[in-house]
Amino acid sequence: MKNDGMSPPCGLLCGECKYLGKQCDGCGNVKGKPFWTIKFKIEVCPIYDCCVNKKGLEHCGQCDEFPCKIFIDLKDPSMSDEEFEKSLNARKNELTKRKDENG
Repeated sequence: MKNDGMSPPCGLLCGECKYLGKQCDGCGNVKGKPFWTIKFKIEVCPIYDCCVNKKGLEHCGQCDEFPCKIFIDLKDPSMSDEEFEKSLNARKNELTKRKDENG
């Protein structure tokens, strides 16, 4: 299954995001330029840029370096360390599942 714009390379699930349809239309649909990039003064999400733009992959789980420093270090500053760790593990599991199912 190809990325339909709602399955970002980082393993987040757009359908579960409170910003979907309000501030964001899905990572693939906005080409890795979600609303929060402006706040951090960057043009594109570093994970999307590395995975999709530079390596031509659908998601990070397909990368030989997964999980890499970019994947592990990109943290939503509004999350506690515990919330981030839980999110990180969930995203790793999601990407491993997507790799096993779809390559």
